[in-house]
Amino acid sequence: MNKEKPVILITNDDGIKAKGIASLVEAVKDLGQIVVVSGDQSFSGMSHAITVKHPIYIKDLGVMDGVQYYRTNGTPVDCVKLALHTILDIHPDYILSGINHGSNSSISVHYSGTIGAAREGCLHGIPSVGFSLMSYDADADFEQSKQVVRSVFLKLLDEGLEPNTFLNVNIPDSPKLAGIKLCRQAKGKWQEKFLERVDPRGRKYYWLTGSYAGLEPEATDTDEYFLQKNYATVVPCIIDVTHFDTLKIKGDSYAL
Repeated sequence: MNKEKPVILITNDDGIKAKGIASLVEAVKDLGQIVVVSGDQSFSGMSHAITVKHPIYIKDLGVMDGVQYYRTNGTPVDCVKLALHTILDIHPDYILSGINHGSNSSISVHYSGTIGAAREGCLHGIPSVGFSLMSYDADADFEQSKQVVRSVFLKLLDEGLEPNTFLNVNIPDSPKLAGIKLCRQAKGKWQEKFLERVDPRGRKYYWLTGSYAGLEPEATDTDEYFLQKNYATVVPCIIDVTHFDTLKIKGDSYAL
C-alpha cells in the first residue's frame, strides 16, 4: 500500500456478508485506500474478546471495486490485531467499524464487538469510530446511515481526535434525520432474563433475552434522549477507566 490516500481499515461484528459493512465501505471508499478484514460469521456481543484457544485463519478474498477484502474466523478485535500485525505492511490511518445492525447506545457500548474493534484501534493510537444503525433487519435501509458516516468521517479527517479517544456513533432507523449531536452516554441497564428450554435429549438450555431500561429518563443531554428525538449521536469514549474522583478523595490511603 502507498500513502497517496489515507489507509482505512474497516471491520464489524456482523460478519463480512452483512449489508452494514458493505454500506460503510460505500460511504468512504473514495476518501482513502480501503482494506476490509471481517469475520466469517456474526460475533455480535463479543465486546473486546480475543481468540486464544484455537487457531485463527485468514482468507484473502482479493480486490473488488478497488477494495481489498480478507475474511477470518476471528472476533472483531482479532480482525484489527491481524490487520495491524499480519495483513498490512503499514498501520492504517483510520479504523472504522460497522455499520452495526442494532443500537450500541448507552450501556451497550460495553457489550458490542463493533465498538470493541474501535476501542482496539484506539489502543494502538489510531483514530477509530464505531457506527451502528438502530435496526436489526438484515436488509435494513442504510442510505441515511451512509450520509452520517461520511459527515462524521470528514469531520474526523479535518479535526482528528484527542489521544486515547474513540467515537461511538448511533443512527436512528429513519429516512430523514433531525441532525447529528455530540453528547454523553446515557445511564442505563439491561433487564435480563434467561428463557429455559429443553433439547431433544431432555437437557435444559437457556437463551439470554432482555430489554433496555434507562436510569435517567429526565436527562436531556444523552445519546438515548437525542436518538428518541431522531438525531444521530456521537459519544466520545475514552480508554482510561480510572475513577479520578476517588483518587482525589482517598489519595494514597491504601498505600502499605
